[in-house]
Amino acid sequence: MRYHDLNKSNTVLIVTDFIVALIVFALGLNLAEVYYSEKTPRFGESFHFVQLFLFSSTLQIATLAVGLYNEKLRATYKGVAIRIMVAIGLAYIMSSFIYLLIPVSSFPALLCELLYLLAAVGLLISRKIALSTNYTNLNRRRVVVLGAGERAGLINSCMKRRADRVNFDLIGYIPVSGDSIKVTTTVPRIETSISLEDYIIDNQIEEIIIGADERRGNLPTDMLFSCKMKGVLITDIIDFIERETGQIAVSHINPSWVIYNVRSSKDLVGRFANWVFNCFISSIVLLLTWPLLLVAMLLIKLEDGFSSPVFYSQQRVGKQGKVFSIYKFRSMQVNAEENGAQMSFKTDKRITKVGAFLRKYRIDELPQLYNVIKGDMSFVGPRPERPEFCQQFDGSIPYYSQRHDVKPGLTGWAQLKYPYGDSLDDAIEKLKFDLYYIKHRSFMLDVLILIRTSEIILFGKGR
Repeated sequence: MRYHDLNKSNTVLIVTDFIVALIVFALGLNLAEVYYSEKTPRFGESFHFVQLFLFSSTLQIATLAVGLYNEKLRATYKGVAIRIMVAIGLAYIMSSFIYLLIPVSSFPALLCELLYLLAAVGLLISRKIALSTNYTNLNRRRVVVLGAGERAGLINSCMKRRADRVNFDLIGYIPVSGDSIKVTTTVPRIETSISLEDYIIDNQIEEIIIGADERRGNLPTDMLFSCKMKGVLITDIIDFIERETGQIAVSHINPSWVIYNVRSSKDLVGRFANWVFNCFISSIVLLLTWPLLLVAMLLIKLEDGFSSPVFYSQQRVGKQGKVFSIYKFRSMQVNAEENGAQMSFKTDKRITKVGAFLRKYRIDELPQLYNVIKGDMSFVGPRPERPEFCQQFDGSIPYYSQRHDVKPGLTGWAQLKYPYGDSLDDAIEKLKFDLYYIKHRSFMLDVLILIRTSEIILFGKGR
């Protein structure tokens, strides 16, 4: 089973990185004893448990932030090495910031730098070993799909890339009475002369995906029950896709899914705590980025003239359909919508040169911190859409209005999982991820999304 993006293979990476941090910590202190024999307590004394926690936690948070725990990361070892060095820099900055805020005895001069240098070497070596051993195979399961029709074809449509199937080997499809269109795939249809139960056991199948188009009277319930008793996992195809991709198959769910899976958000204490958390994060981000705000304003003025506006506001749809004004740095030409509302797209000629840079690194979104503090938005949630487009999407996309059950956000699950989109099809794809977030939203998931958003900003994946 998975907890969002956590599974066996990246759990191994997390544990390995902690072991690297522990070894580096012990090695660094032993080396330091030569120069700081009187100033540095020996490794294992109580003083170092706090130091070890700060060192390892900042290192692993930074590693998560640059995407190195993403098993679907498509990068060469050179790309991984670059991310490791960025993570080391982030961890060093975070630990330095913590030492300024918390009255904890810091390391002697240059010892902290030595530890992070050794950590960089240790992580480079451990990731090289991990990549050479193809560690993702640790999590692979042998699965078959019970069904070979339209519903079973969701695996092909939702998980087209090889990177989408790193957690399982699809052995084949088992045809079932009532299947509509036969699935077209290079994966074979399973036709066997022995019983399905014997086939499952003989071929060491670990999971059966229920993908039949018509279940009533067509599923071999006795066989499924027997396999379940033997330890084979039985999973509905909608749950399987949700688990493996972090999205909901919108076109194949029914109203009961919404009734049983969308949580109520009427808890007054919870909403207040969420607002306090969002205000706290906004204050920290504003404290860290205020120089960027000034630079952005200056660049916009230099490009378009000092009489040109720096900010712009736009109507967006928030929680429960309430319309509010969103604030952003202006990234398009003045009067970009003089001919009416237009959806922005990737190669939009209305975007200025400075605006393209601001969008790439999400700097144009920083004025929305005001919206977060005001309570119109959260830090994490579905991106707010314009009323004109909401009306269009609501009439064309099933369950689109469900994304308004929560506050919109500066960043979200869809922004992590899906690239920039500018069409109806893209809106459908993003809704799949938004519904996953709405179903699973929690404080820990919000923290995970916030940390992983750093990868989008640091490597310029915004639009």
